[in-house]
Amino acid sequence: MTTTTEFGLRTVLVTPGSEASAMLTVRNDSDIVEAYEFEVVGECAPWTSVEPARLSLYPGTSEEVTVVLRPPRSAAVRAGEVPLGVRVLPAERPDTAVVAETTVVVEPFLQSRVELVPERRRAWRSARFHVEVDNEGNAPVAVSLVAAEADDQLRTTVADGPVVVEPGVRAEVPVRVRIAKVLWFGAPVSWPVRLTSNTAIREAAPTTAPITAGTAVGTAATEAVETEELDGELVQLPVFPKWLLALLALLLALLLLWLTLVRPAVQSAAREAADERAEEIVQAQEGITPQEPPAQEPGGGQQTGGQQPGGQQPQGQPGQGQPGQGNAVGGGEQSSSTIEVRTNTGDQGTGSYVVPAGKVFRITDLVLANHQGDEGVLTIAFGERTITTIALETFRNQDYHWVTPIDVPENATVSATVDCARPGTPASGRQAPNCLQLLNVSGALADLPR
Repeated sequence: MTTTTEFGLRTVLVTPGSEASAMLTVRNDSDIVEAYEFEVVGECAPWTSVEPARLSLYPGTSEEVTVVLRPPRSAAVRAGEVPLGVRVLPAERPDTAVVAETTVVVEPFLQSRVELVPERRRAWRSARFHVEVDNEGNAPVAVSLVAAEADDQLRTTVADGPVVVEPGVRAEVPVRVRIAKVLWFGAPVSWPVRLTSNTAIREAAPTTAPITAGTAVGTAATEAVETEELDGELVQLPVFPKWLLALLALLLALLLLWLTLVRPAVQSAAREAADERAEEIVQAQEGITPQEPPAQEPGGGQQTGGQQPGGQQPQGQPGQGQPGQGNAVGGGEQSSSTIEVRTNTGDQGTGSYVVPAGKVFRITDLVLANHQGDEGVLTIAFGERTITTIALETFRNQDYHWVTPIDVPENATVSATVDCARPGTPASGRQAPNCLQLLNVSGALADLPR
């Protein structure tokens, strides 16, 4: 042996993110002046260096170099014992290289991120959340969840016992929230979801370090505990929303209208038609030709030759009506158009339908849809005429109907303008990226008179 090496400590204790050092003694036992270079080998090599990097010794002399350890504060540097080797390379006799060895004890550190996902859910009675745990430390951690005491109407279920998460790993801990009673009618109700997470290093890494170093590792593992409060919200939705109740009321009103007014009128008209037909059959059997009754005006007077007394054509006939009164043109073909308006938050968007040339759109029905529950203002215009301005938060579905059609002339525009204040949250529980409204316009598309 021409070179002798020895570390001053059998074990070196180092904390990630800080610096530690150990002294290495190199002795030249040869009979020539020798220069030495140093190479760190093993897992410690990326964050270990030797100072000075080159050492010259006369025969029979020795000198110390400093081995500097700078482990980063990262999950990649695992806590526990790591072997450290320094290869001493003689410049004149490289075949006599030796390796000095010692043990490095990396202390554990606690660094984690805990988050409740999602923070807000919408459901009828129960919903599932989960807690995301990112272990950014260098030792396994145990995560325990404790549900905060709340009203008896709300029950939060978490995992039994702690969940162990390895360094550099993300884990999900399931959480279930259930409400005792079902909300049948009314407005949505918000329930707070509160959890407390306790994150601690699971256990200290085994070590053969002296008592002082071992005590330091044990203290770090015992005292490193992180506590964090997690807050969320569960929005309980009614089984029967307000718009459904309004729709049921409307259907009930239509049913009562049918039973009390329309049905008796239809039955009466059917009986009269049957009586007239029976009379015609009797007259035909007796050889009597029934006379055709004279045509009558809408007011009840008789009409001869399609003119009123005085030779004037009666008002209200097709082709002679005034615009906007539903008598400007003939019946035309049934037509429907849907306008979609999608708008970002804080912006204004417009959707439109242009009446074709040579046509007139006789509008009788208008249906609005705000299925996301967006907030803002919707303005509907037929040509230059503003029909209505309505707040989006006041409806999910809305419809308008006219007995007398509203005529929109050729090349005029049916437009819907939306000022989006805030996109809503549909039944899926996730807020929409932008506002979305649908406008369906129905009526007859007729030719203009020539």
